[in-house]
Amino acid sequence: MNYDGYQAIKAKRDGRVLTLTMSRPGTLNAIDAELHEELSRIFYDVDTDDEADVVVLTGEGDAFCAGGDLQWLNAMHGDPAAFARTVWEGKRLVNSLLDLEKPIIARLPGHAIGLGCTIALYCDIIYATERAKLGDPHVAVGLVAGDGGAVIWPQLIGYARAKEYLMTGDLISATDAAAIGLINHVVATDELDDAVYGMANRLAGGAINAIKWTKASVNAGLKQVANAALDTAFNFEAMSQMTDDHRIATEAFLNKEDPKFTGK
Repeated sequence: MNYDGYQAIKAKRDGRVLTLTMSRPGTLNAIDAELHEELSRIFYDVDTDDEADVVVLTGEGDAFCAGGDLQWLNAMHGDPAAFARTVWEGKRLVNSLLDLEKPIIARLPGHAIGLGCTIALYCDIIYATERAKLGDPHVAVGLVAGDGGAVIWPQLIGYARAKEYLMTGDLISATDAAAIGLINHVVATDELDDAVYGMANRLAGGAINAIKWTKASVNAGLKQVANAALDTAFNFEAMSQMTDDHRIATEAFLNKEDPKFTGK
């Protein structure tokens, strides 16, 4: 499998471990149309990659992913066709993460926000540095947390906590996230690679079929939950994308102002 056709995702091999790096320098790897489309298909390519048994997913520089690029979101406002494609890609992304039997380790050198956080939480083992923060502030830009966050957060930390974080959009430190079971491990920045690749190589050197099929068995139930909720969540997100509040929020943040929501 050759990943040279990807522009916003870099691929690197080390033995049977494949590292995928989201790379949008200067934006904290915020997701634009190009990166979103590439994320929607890369894990299907990884599924057919006979040279890789374990995947490490990370972001370039000091962040994992800052979520949706505000200029991209603002440009899509009021464009049903553009957002319909984004919804289709979003479903493919979530399903591809759930369907991939190869273990995926999320390496968080820094913040994982919005869709970036959702992607990290759908990985199998999550390592973050002490400086990282996680959160799904869709509501802060007038959007429903419909791109998978409404599914995965309750499964990891329970419905009460999940609803509080999703309805407020509050961020949580990596240390607190690990304490409540949202992620697996918090490590010092200079220990991140040793921890991540120590686990990656341990899995790659294990009984890989047993490991993959164990993951598939666990994900079978999660896929049922996801399939029951994703259509509703994505449809509500699409509806919220058409609201004035979403436009007001994206324009305000681009202008470095506080949004003044109207409820419309």
